[in-house]
Amino acid sequence: MATLSTTREDTPRAQRGLDGTPRRSSGCHVPVVPFLAMDALAALTASLAVLVLFDRWPVPAVLPAAWLLSLATQRAYEQHCLRAGTDEFHRVLSAAGLVAVAASVAWWFSPGAELLHDTLFALPIAVTVALVLRGLRQSRIRAGWRRGLRLERALVVGPDGAVAVFTALLRDGGTCELEAVGACGAEDTLEAVRRTGCDAVVVLPGPWLDADLLRRLSWELQGEGVELLLAPVLADVAAARLAVTPVAGLPLMALHGPTLSRLPRIPKELTDRLLAAVGLLLLSPLLLLIALVVRLDSPGPALFRHSRVGLHGREFTLLKFRTMCRDAEQRKAGLAGLNQYGDGAFFKITDDPRITRVGAFLRHWSLDELPQLLNVVAGRMSLVGPRPLPPDEVVGLPEEFRRHRMLVKPGLSGLWQVSGRSDLPPDERMRLDTSYVENWSTALDLRILARTPGAVVRGTGAY
Repeated sequence: MATLSTTREDTPRAQRGLDGTPRRSSGCHVPVVPFLAMDALAALTASLAVLVLFDRWPVPAVLPAAWLLSLATQRAYEQHCLRAGTDEFHRVLSAAGLVAVAASVAWWFSPGAELLHDTLFALPIAVTVALVLRGLRQSRIRAGWRRGLRLERALVVGPDGAVAVFTALLRDGGTCELEAVGACGAEDTLEAVRRTGCDAVVVLPGPWLDADLLRRLSWELQGEGVELLLAPVLADVAAARLAVTPVAGLPLMALHGPTLSRLPRIPKELTDRLLAAVGLLLLSPLLLLIALVVRLDSPGPALFRHSRVGLHGREFTLLKFRTMCRDAEQRKAGLAGLNQYGDGAFFKITDDPRITRVGAFLRHWSLDELPQLLNVVAGRMSLVGPRPLPPDEVVGLPEEFRRHRMLVKPGLSGLWQVSGRSDLPPDERMRLDTSYVENWSTALDLRILARTPGAVVRGTGAY
C-alpha cells in the first residue's frame, strides 16, 4: 500500500536531517513545565488563602508538593493526556481526593482538627484554579492545532477500508492533534516510517494483527523514536469509557457502558431548565419582534406547532417560529421527488419553495429554533441532544438506531448540527446521534454548546 501523502521527496528541506531523511516533528510535544507551573500556582494560591485567613503553616508547607505528587499519580503529566486534554475534570478531582484521604489519615494520628479543616478549605481553591488554568492552556494548544501547528504526524497501518474510515474520522473530527501523512501494510511499516518522518504509528484492528507483530513493531518503533498507538475495535467510543485492566498478567481493554441512568443526568436537566428560563427572559424582546415580523410577512400564525418524538418514544408538541407558508404540510407530498435524501426517513429540500422570505433568514441564523426554549423549560427537550424528529420520519429509521435515539431527550443543538447540519448524509447523521447517546458526558455537552455559535454563523447546511 502506498503512502497517502508525505514522502521523502516532498518533505521540505528544512524538515530533513543531514542524511536526507525527514526529521521527527518536535512541535507535537506538549511541554510539561507550564502544566507543572500552573498546578503549583493553584496549590500556592490555596496555601496562601489558608495562611492569610487562619495563620497556620502546616498545610501551606506541604500542600504544593502533595498536590503535584497526587496529580502525577493520576497521569496528569503524561504526553497523551496533555495533548488530548480529555478527562481533566476527573483527573484533578481524583488528585484532590487523594490529598483529602492523606489529610484524613494524618488527622487521625494528630491532635486537633486544624489539619483536616485547612486541607478541606484549601482543596476547592486548588481544584478551581487548576481547572481554569489547565482549560486556558488546552484552549491555546487546540488553537495551535486549528492553525496547523504542533500536529503529530501519524502513519496509519491497516486494511484499505479501515484506513479510509479512520482518516475520514480524523479529517472530520474538528480539532485533532493527529495528522495522517501516510498509510501502509504491516510488512512495510518500518520503511514507511523512515520515508514519512512520522511521529506516531496508528495500528488499526484486523485479522492480520497478532501479538508477535505488535511486539516486533514496538521494538522497531522504539528504536526510531516513534510512538505506537492501537485503535480500538469499536469506533466512536469516548476515551473516558475505555480503561486497561490487567487480568492474569494480560492487559485487557475494559469498555464501560453508556451513562443512561437518570441519576447522573439530574444536574443536566436542572441546568437545562435554568438556562432555558434565563434565555427566555433575556431574549423576550427579540422573540416578540420576530413573532411580529413573521405575522406581517405572510398569512398564518407566528408559531409553528408540530408533533415530534421525544424521550422513550413519547410525542410532544414542538414550537418553532413559522418559516413556511400556511399550507406547507399539504404541499409536502407533491414535493417528495425533490427530497435530497431520496425516499429515506429524513425529508429536506434545498431551496424549498414553501419557505417564506423571513423564514429563509430565520433558518439561516437558526432564529426559528428559539421558541424551543419553552420545550426545554417544560422538560420535553434538552439544550443538547439528537434533533427531535416527526413520527413519520422516526418510523423509517433502523430499529436499533431508533431505540437508542429515544434513550435521551432531543435537543436544540447536537453533534450533527455543529458538524454540517442538513448537508450531512443520513448515515453520518445517525452515526453522530448514536455516538452522542453512547458517549454522553457533561464535557461533551459543553463542547457542543461552545461549537454551536460558530456553526450558526457559518450557516452550513441551514435551509
